[in-house]
Amino acid sequence: MEPPGITRHRRPFLAPLWLSLLAALAIGSAFLAVHRSATTTVVFLVRPAEKEPGSISDPPVSPEGEERALRLAHMFGAADGVGRIDAIYESDDRRALQTGAPLVERLHRAPVVFSAADARATAERLLREHAGGTVLMIASGAALEQLVHELAATDLAAGQVGPDVICVVSIPNFGRAHLARFSF
Repeated sequence: MEPPGITRHRRPFLAPLWLSLLAALAIGSAFLAVHRSATTTVVFLVRPAEKEPGSISDPPVSPEGEERALRLAHMFGAADGVGRIDAIYESDDRRALQTGAPLVERLHRAPVVFSAADARATAERLLREHAGGTVLMIASGAALEQLVHELAATDLAAGQVGPDVICVVSIPNFGRAHLARFSF
């Protein structure tokens, strides 16, 4: 008995092609899902405005410092669209609270007040609660340097961040954080 000339068993020949196409589709959709979930958290770190000369331990801001606080409110005061701030973090000293007051009033948003000693916990909270958002942090001295260390995994030398410098830390979900400094 001779085998038939035409068989119906040609489908296994196309199976590797269909399986390859299905695998490519699955990998492409997984890549698209990861790409869409990739976000970057942007943190602006500033020092409080200049202090009023005096001998008290927690002095208020000077008149020049009040002008700087108003400039800061003007820079970050957009309620929506480009330049929108999702949260404001302030250390618990008087100058930080007074520096952020015009912006808080303009945005009608309550700030998160943190203790300068809790910089590490504050950085963790910021990354957990505001992933993919834009945050302004007003902190002084060692607290600002500790926050930069926690967020960007880099150390600032003493005096690198003056009262007119904004540090910008961009923290992507994938990859390492980047630090930039700007004067205003």
